Amino acid sequence: MKQLIFFCFLLCTFFIAKAQTDPLTQVHGARSQGMGNLRVHGMDSWSYFNNPGGLAKLENSAISVGYDNRFGIKELSTVDLVGAWKIKAGTLGFGITHYGGTLFNQQALGVAFANQLGIVSVGGKLEWFQTQIEGFGTGGSLIFSLGGMAELSQTFSIGASISNLNRSKISKDSETRLPTGVSLGIFYSPNDQLQFHLEIEKDIQIKPVVKAGLEYGIRDWIFLRTGINSNPSRMFFGIGLKSKHFTLDYSHGQNQSLGSTNHVSLGFSFFEK
Repeated sequence: MKQLIFFCFLLCTFFIAKAQTDPLTQVHGARSQGMGNLRVHGMDSWSYFNNPGGLAKLENSAISVGYDNRFGIKELSTVDLVGAWKIKAGTLGFGITHYGGTLFNQQALGVAFANQLGIVSVGGKLEWFQTQIEGFGTGGSLIFSLGGMAELSQTFSIGASISNLNRSKISKDSETRLPTGVSLGIFYSPNDQLQFHLEIEKDIQIKPVVKAGLEYGIRDWIFLRTGINSNPSRMFFGIGLKSKHFTLDYSHGQNQSLGSTNHVSLGFSFFEK
Protein backbone atom coordinates (compact mmCIF):
# COMPACT_ATOMS: atom_id res chain seq x y z
CA MET A 1 0.00 0.00 0.00
CA LYS A 2 2.82 2.40 0.81
CA GLN A 3 4.40 1.74 -2.56
CA LEU A 4 1.08 2.59 -4.24
CA ILE A 5 0.74 5.81 -2.26
CA PHE A 6 4.31 6.76 -3.06
CA PHE A 7 3.71 6.17 -6.76
CA CYS A 8 0.60 8.34 -6.63
CA PHE A 9 2.55 11.15 -5.04
CA LEU A 10 5.23 10.89 -7.68
CA LEU A 11 2.49 11.38 -10.28
CA CYS A 12 1.07 14.25 -8.23
CA THR A 13 4.48 15.94 -8.05
CA PHE A 14 4.86 15.65 -11.82
CA PHE A 15 1.35 17.04 -12.34
CA ILE A 16 2.08 19.95 -10.02
CA ALA A 17 5.29 20.86 -11.81
CA LYS A 18 3.59 20.91 -15.22
CA ALA A 19 0.40 22.67 -14.12
CA GLN A 20 2.11 25.28 -11.87
CA THR A 21 -0.18 24.71 -8.93
CA ASP A 22 2.16 24.64 -5.93
CA PRO A 23 2.82 27.81 -3.86
CA LEU A 24 6.34 28.24 -5.22
CA THR A 25 5.56 28.20 -8.96
CA GLN A 26 2.02 29.56 -9.11
CA VAL A 27 1.15 33.24 -9.36
CA HIS A 28 -0.74 34.63 -6.36
CA GLY A 29 -3.57 37.16 -6.32
CA ALA A 30 -6.66 37.16 -8.53
CA ARG A 31 -5.70 40.41 -10.25
CA SER A 32 -2.46 39.02 -11.65
CA GLN A 33 -4.10 35.69 -12.48
CA GLY A 34 -6.90 37.40 -14.39
CA MET A 35 -4.34 39.04 -16.68
CA GLY A 36 -2.69 35.74 -17.59
CA ASN A 37 -0.76 34.65 -14.51
CA LEU A 38 1.42 37.76 -14.68
CA ARG A 39 4.25 37.88 -12.17
CA VAL A 40 6.55 40.85 -12.76
CA HIS A 41 4.45 44.06 -12.71
CA GLY A 42 1.72 43.38 -10.14
CA MET A 43 2.69 46.40 -8.00
CA ASP A 44 0.30 45.46 -5.17
CA SER A 45 0.59 43.51 -1.91
CA TRP A 46 0.64 40.25 -3.89
CA SER A 47 4.05 41.29 -5.20
CA TYR A 48 5.38 39.67 -2.03
CA PHE A 49 4.82 36.28 -3.68
CA ASN A 50 5.24 37.23 -7.34
CA ASN A 51 8.00 39.84 -7.49
CA PRO A 52 9.17 41.35 -4.17
CA GLY A 53 10.53 44.41 -5.97
CA GLY A 54 6.95 45.47 -6.70
CA LEU A 55 6.33 46.10 -3.00
CA ALA A 56 8.26 49.36 -3.31
CA LYS A 57 5.54 50.66 -5.66
CA LEU A 58 2.81 50.49 -3.02
CA GLU A 59 1.51 53.87 -1.89
CA ASN A 60 -0.26 52.51 1.19
CA SER A 61 0.20 49.74 3.71
CA ALA A 62 -2.14 46.85 2.91
CA ILE A 63 -3.20 43.35 3.84
CA SER A 64 -4.86 40.78 1.54
CA VAL A 65 -6.29 37.28 1.64
CA GLY A 66 -6.86 34.94 -1.28
CA TYR A 67 -8.32 31.57 -2.24
CA ASP A 68 -7.28 29.61 -5.31
CA ASN A 69 -8.99 26.44 -6.61
CA ARG A 70 -7.61 24.61 -9.63
CA PHE A 71 -9.46 22.18 -11.88
CA GLY A 72 -12.22 21.63 -9.30
CA ILE A 73 -9.96 19.50 -7.09
CA LYS A 74 -9.99 20.40 -3.40
CA GLU A 75 -6.49 19.00 -2.90
CA LEU A 76 -5.15 21.55 -5.41
CA SER A 77 -6.47 24.56 -3.48
CA THR A 78 -4.31 27.34 -2.05
CA VAL A 79 -5.07 29.79 0.78
CA ASP A 80 -2.95 32.95 1.15
CA LEU A 81 -2.42 35.79 3.59
CA VAL A 82 -0.09 38.65 2.67
CA GLY A 83 0.72 42.06 4.11
CA ALA A 84 2.89 45.08 3.33
CA TRP A 85 3.89 48.02 5.52
CA LYS A 86 5.33 51.31 4.31
CA ILE A 87 8.22 52.57 6.44
CA LYS A 88 10.80 55.33 5.94
CA ALA A 89 13.44 52.87 4.71
CA GLY A 90 11.13 51.15 2.20
CA THR A 91 8.40 48.52 2.34
CA LEU A 92 8.27 45.47 4.61
CA GLY A 93 6.22 42.45 3.56
CA PHE A 94 5.19 39.10 4.96
CA GLY A 95 3.27 36.17 3.56
CA ILE A 96 1.75 32.83 4.56
CA THR A 97 0.47 30.28 2.07
CA HIS A 98 -0.91 26.73 2.33
CA TYR A 99 -1.50 24.38 -0.56
CA GLY A 100 -2.87 20.82 -0.76
CA GLY A 101 -4.82 18.40 1.41
CA THR A 102 -4.22 15.87 4.14
CA LEU A 103 -2.06 13.43 2.17
CA PHE A 104 0.11 15.99 0.40
CA ASN A 105 0.54 19.64 1.33
CA GLN A 106 3.01 22.49 1.09
CA GLN A 107 3.22 25.71 3.05
CA ALA A 108 5.51 28.72 3.18
CA LEU A 109 6.14 31.53 5.65
CA GLY A 110 8.48 34.44 5.05
CA VAL A 111 9.38 38.11 5.04
CA ALA A 112 10.43 40.55 2.33
CA PHE A 113 11.88 44.03 1.98
CA ALA A 114 11.78 46.40 -1.01
CA ASN A 115 13.02 49.90 -1.69
CA GLN A 116 12.89 52.50 -4.47
CA LEU A 117 16.29 53.64 -5.75
CA GLY A 118 15.70 56.32 -8.35
CA ILE A 119 13.88 54.75 -11.29
CA VAL A 120 14.63 51.23 -9.99
CA SER A 121 12.68 49.31 -7.34
CA VAL A 122 14.43 46.27 -5.84
CA GLY A 123 13.22 43.70 -3.32
CA GLY A 124 14.26 40.42 -1.74
CA LYS A 125 12.35 37.69 0.07
CA LEU A 126 13.42 35.00 2.53
CA GLU A 127 10.96 32.22 3.35
CA TRP A 128 10.72 28.78 4.90
CA PHE A 129 9.14 26.30 2.49
CA GLN A 130 7.78 23.00 3.84
CA THR A 131 6.49 19.88 2.09
CA GLN A 132 4.55 17.15 3.93
CA ILE A 133 3.60 13.72 2.59
CA GLU A 134 1.54 11.53 4.88
CA GLY A 135 3.41 8.35 5.70
CA PHE A 136 6.73 9.71 4.44
CA GLY A 137 7.38 12.70 6.68
CA THR A 138 8.03 16.42 6.39
CA GLY A 139 10.88 18.31 4.78
CA GLY A 140 11.69 21.99 4.70
CA SER A 141 14.23 24.45 3.38
CA LEU A 142 15.08 28.15 3.30
CA ILE A 143 14.43 29.93 0.00
CA PHE A 144 15.75 33.29 -1.22
CA SER A 145 14.03 35.18 -4.05
CA LEU A 146 14.83 38.49 -5.72
CA GLY A 147 13.01 40.89 -8.03
CA GLY A 148 12.90 44.40 -9.36
CA MET A 149 11.59 46.89 -11.93
CA ALA A 150 12.99 49.86 -13.81
CA GLU A 151 10.62 52.68 -14.80
CA LEU A 152 12.02 53.93 -18.12
CA SER A 153 9.21 56.44 -18.62
CA GLN A 154 5.85 57.33 -17.12
CA THR A 155 4.18 54.78 -19.39
CA PHE A 156 6.81 52.03 -19.85
CA SER A 157 8.85 49.83 -17.53
CA ILE A 158 10.77 46.56 -17.54
CA GLY A 159 11.25 44.07 -14.73
CA ALA A 160 12.45 40.66 -13.64
CA SER A 161 12.07 38.22 -10.78
CA ILE A 162 13.99 35.10 -9.73
CA SER A 163 12.44 32.58 -7.31
CA ASN A 164 14.52 30.10 -5.31
CA LEU A 165 17.73 31.84 -6.32
CA ASN A 166 19.76 29.63 -3.96
CA ARG A 167 18.32 26.43 -5.55
CA SER A 168 17.17 24.89 -2.28
CA LYS A 169 16.36 21.20 -2.05
CA ILE A 170 12.99 19.88 -0.94
CA SER A 171 14.69 18.85 2.34
CA LYS A 172 18.18 18.29 3.68
CA ASP A 173 17.70 14.52 3.24
CA SER A 174 16.69 14.73 -0.43
CA GLU A 175 18.59 15.45 -3.63
CA THR A 176 15.42 16.78 -5.30
CA ARG A 177 15.60 20.54 -5.78
CA LEU A 178 12.63 22.88 -5.60
CA PRO A 179 11.76 24.75 -8.83
CA THR A 180 13.87 27.76 -9.76
CA GLY A 181 12.07 30.21 -12.04
CA VAL A 182 13.10 33.37 -13.88
CA SER A 183 10.55 35.86 -15.22
CA LEU A 184 11.18 38.85 -17.50
CA GLY A 185 8.45 41.33 -18.32
CA ILE A 186 7.52 44.66 -19.88
CA PHE A 187 4.69 46.99 -18.91
CA TYR A 188 3.02 49.69 -21.00
CA SER A 189 0.23 51.99 -19.86
CA PRO A 190 -0.75 54.64 -22.44
CA ASN A 191 -3.30 56.16 -20.03
CA ASP A 192 -4.77 55.68 -16.56
CA GLN A 193 -7.42 53.26 -17.86
CA LEU A 194 -5.38 50.79 -19.89
CA GLN A 195 -2.43 48.48 -19.13
CA PHE A 196 -0.55 46.03 -21.36
CA HIS A 197 1.75 43.31 -20.03
CA LEU A 198 4.09 40.87 -21.75
CA GLU A 199 6.21 38.30 -19.91
CA ILE A 200 8.35 35.26 -20.48
CA GLU A 201 8.83 32.79 -17.64
CA LYS A 202 11.43 30.03 -17.59
CA ASP A 203 11.82 27.24 -15.09
CA ILE A 204 15.18 25.54 -15.49
CA GLN A 205 13.41 22.18 -15.95
CA ILE A 206 10.64 23.09 -18.44
CA LYS A 207 10.13 25.05 -21.64
CA PRO A 208 9.55 28.84 -21.48
CA VAL A 209 6.03 30.16 -20.94
CA VAL A 210 4.98 33.32 -22.79
CA LYS A 211 2.30 35.43 -21.09
CA ALA A 212 0.32 38.42 -22.33
CA GLY A 213 -2.41 40.33 -20.53
CA LEU A 214 -4.30 43.58 -20.29
CA GLU A 215 -6.44 45.50 -17.84
CA TYR A 216 -9.06 48.11 -18.73
CA GLY A 217 -10.71 50.40 -16.22
CA ILE A 218 -14.33 51.05 -17.20
CA ARG A 219 -14.55 53.44 -14.26
CA ASP A 220 -12.09 54.28 -11.51
CA TRP A 221 -13.72 51.53 -9.39
CA ILE A 222 -14.28 48.64 -11.84
CA PHE A 223 -11.71 46.84 -14.01
CA LEU A 224 -11.90 44.14 -16.70
CA ARG A 225 -8.94 41.84 -17.35
CA THR A 226 -7.88 39.12 -19.74
CA GLY A 227 -4.73 37.22 -20.64
CA ILE A 228 -3.25 34.21 -22.45
CA ASN A 229 -0.39 31.77 -21.85
CA SER A 230 1.61 29.32 -23.90
CA ASN A 231 3.00 25.93 -22.79
CA PRO A 232 0.31 24.91 -22.06
CA SER A 233 -2.20 27.14 -23.88
CA ARG A 234 -4.47 28.87 -21.38
CA MET A 235 -6.93 31.75 -21.35
CA PHE A 236 -7.80 33.97 -18.40
CA PHE A 237 -10.54 36.46 -17.56
CA GLY A 238 -11.06 38.63 -14.52
CA ILE A 239 -12.91 41.50 -12.90
CA GLY A 240 -11.91 43.83 -10.09
CA LEU A 241 -13.78 46.23 -7.81
CA LYS A 242 -11.94 48.97 -5.95
CA SER A 243 -12.95 51.50 -3.32
CA LYS A 244 -10.87 53.87 -1.22
CA HIS A 245 -9.78 51.12 1.16
CA PHE A 246 -11.02 47.79 -0.25
CA THR A 247 -10.31 45.75 -3.37
CA LEU A 248 -12.15 42.62 -4.49
CA ASP A 249 -10.80 40.61 -7.43
CA TYR A 250 -11.99 37.48 -9.20
CA SER A 251 -10.40 35.58 -12.06
CA HIS A 252 -11.21 32.50 -14.12
CA GLY A 253 -8.70 30.47 -16.09
CA GLN A 254 -9.29 27.80 -18.70
CA ASN A 255 -6.87 25.01 -19.61
CA GLN A 256 -8.12 22.94 -22.55
CA SER A 257 -6.56 19.72 -21.21
CA LEU A 258 -7.03 20.08 -17.44
CA GLY A 259 -10.12 22.24 -16.93
CA SER A 260 -10.88 25.55 -15.23
CA THR A 261 -9.39 27.46 -12.32
CA ASN A 262 -11.03 30.01 -10.03
CA HIS A 263 -9.36 32.63 -7.89
CA VAL A 264 -10.67 35.29 -5.53
CA SER A 265 -8.81 37.79 -3.36
CA LEU A 266 -9.78 40.59 -0.97
CA GLY A 267 -7.51 43.45 0.04
CA PHE A 268 -7.64 46.26 2.58
CA SER A 269 -5.54 49.43 2.41
CA PHE A 270 -4.81 50.92 5.83
CA PHE A 271 -4.28 54.58 5.09
CA GLU A 272 -3.58 57.12 2.36
CA LYS A 273 0.03 58.13 1.86
